[in-house]
Amino acid sequence: MRARRVLGAALVAAAALLAPLAAHAGKLPRLVLGGPSATVSTPLIHMVETGALADLADEVEFVPWRDPDQLRAMALEGRADVLAMPTNVAANLFNRGAPVTLMNVSTWGVLWMVSRSPDRKTLADFRGEEIAMPFRGDMPDIMFQLLAARQGLDARKNFRLRYVASPVDAMQLLVMRRVDHALLAEPAVSMALRKTKSFPLGLVAPELHRSVDLQQEWGRLYARGTRIPQAGIAAVGKLRERPELLARIEAAYAASLVWCKAHALECGRMVAKRVDTLSPEAVADAIAVSQLDAVPAAAARAELEFFFGELHARNPALVGGKLPGDAFYGGAAR
Repeated sequence: MRARRVLGAALVAAAALLAPLAAHAGKLPRLVLGGPSATVSTPLIHMVETGALADLADEVEFVPWRDPDQLRAMALEGRADVLAMPTNVAANLFNRGAPVTLMNVSTWGVLWMVSRSPDRKTLADFRGEEIAMPFRGDMPDIMFQLLAARQGLDARKNFRLRYVASPVDAMQLLVMRRVDHALLAEPAVSMALRKTKSFPLGLVAPELHRSVDLQQEWGRLYARGTRIPQAGIAAVGKLRERPELLARIEAAYAASLVWCKAHALECGRMVAKRVDTLSPEAVADAIAVSQLDAVPAAAARAELEFFFGELHARNPALVGGKLPGDAFYGGAAR
């Protein structure tokens, strides 16, 4: 009986968060959600497609960002209210005085090496090889350098890194046989695997393999769990002053993530409607293999601080010179 009462109370609390806002709180004229063409954006797109935040704003829009420079511009210029982003970028912006508050961490494992060789087991097995690498100086480049250094390798000297503008560009190099290896985040991994088995590209590109799982490397090299607090959503600008809105959006994001995990292909169709470089099937594949769990930023703080500490030790600028303070981890503005 007690278990039932506890569960009932939890459901009532969740329903209260997902219910329409009280009239006095006011409705926003427009709410802009932004994110990359990556798995972290999937719940945001589902929220827009299903009208999950229709009671919060007259218009709710999803706006994609193409690269980290555009992400930073959107945050600094107030062109979005909620942005999906790498956690270290959120910390960097916060420490440089930008109005950014991390709401959750939802992406704990989406980085993979993709290779024509089926027998590579660790990053060290790619020594001396050319690797297509998107987003120079950002994820996944940061993770590759960190994990390489952990096993005594210099990413710049021991590998031939071919930097490209985006995961899509790296995927295309693989598909067209211009490189044999690439470090990709989902759903670009799943897109590459599907493209090389489909007509007519299947006739051009040899089979690719989902190779080293960077999350497994993280666990092996640091003797920790095989998950990395890579990305989540952050509130930007004046929205941070409305904790009731933050709680409502965070709850809606968590609910959308649960729904997408349970209805991956249908969710994939919603995403593919808005991101023309992705297919529903690849999005569904990505959801199936990714570590996705919407954990409030405050609850993820210990894991975030370990991660940020490792980044800071390598290059303090990666997190804005210091670990972020209390106000970074959810809640109202500083």
